Amino acid sequence: MSENNIQGQKEERNWENLLRPGGFDEYIGQDLVKRSLGIILEAANKRKESIDHILFYGQAGLGKTTLAHIVAKETGGNLKITSGPAIEKTGDLAAILTNLEKGDILFIDEIHRLNRMIEEILYPAMENRSLNIVLGKGPSARTLSIELPPFSLIAATTRIDMLSGPLRSRFGGTFRLDYYSLSDIAEIIKRSAKILNVNIDSDAIKTIAEVSRFTPRTANRILKRARDLVQVKNEDTINKNCLKELFEVLEIDNLGLEYQDRRILSILKDQFGGGPAGIGAISSSLGEEKSVIESVYEPYLIKIGLIKRTPSGRALTDKGLEYAEKCSKNKK
Repeated sequence: MSENNIQGQKEERNWENLLRPGGFDEYIGQDLVKRSLGIILEAANKRKESIDHILFYGQAGLGKTTLAHIVAKETGGNLKITSGPAIEKTGDLAAILTNLEKGDILFIDEIHRLNRMIEEILYPAMENRSLNIVLGKGPSARTLSIELPPFSLIAATTRIDMLSGPLRSRFGGTFRLDYYSLSDIAEIIKRSAKILNVNIDSDAIKTIAEVSRFTPRTANRILKRARDLVQVKNEDTINKNCLKELFEVLEIDNLGLEYQDRRILSILKDQFGGGPAGIGAISSSLGEEKSVIESVYEPYLIKIGLIKRTPSGRALTDKGLEYAEKCSKNKK
């Protein structure tokens, strides 16, 4: 990867951090989750204890990582961030746990991708704050127990169905993050535009909200690309004309569907007669991993009623078939 690409990714992450709400007062939406978290935090503070372990689940881009940052800030603990795929060996997890200090928050993203052997080490760490390491093999093997400081685990997943029952049961609070309302997305866009120091009119705010897939991350991504476009064109305000040009470049339609979304609909219509089709067959035709289809594309297509899950696989709804046919005519 070139130095310019690396620098560009760093700058993009910096903007993401800048747009990230710093506290519950700045965090728009998910009101029930915020209220429940507030009770947990206040109660733990009164008891002078670490908070219970917390699990956030929901689709990507809904604010799970942001909530972890806010909880760490509210408790005054240091946030240590890792992910399920990054913890490949039991030694990796042991190194992370032994470096925790009292009051720290350990955030594990994509926790559903931890292997079962590593999960076994997490159980005593979560329950008794102890790390049990097996030294040696066979009859001479012995277990070394290391006491861990009081810490809290916050985990996030887009696939709660892939978490084992024993792991799920060890979280004191489990919270589902739902899709945002259009009004909440509009407020998020206004806030982000102010931080990015870019002017945007009310029609453009509404338009971005409508194609945001009900997620703040998507809304902010489109807003940043719109800012780039108006700067390149030496204009001073994001408006509907600017967005029309941007959506043509990004291949975003009026439902917020992108190229791969429309390909899934086309594959179901043209190759499988509208379905049902197994996720493996769709994955092969699309050239995407099954997990990507299930976690990135499928939830939104189901949310807006274009596809449905059946015992035999995925199938187009009547609305989805009509939309796929419309896309085919537009291609011609």
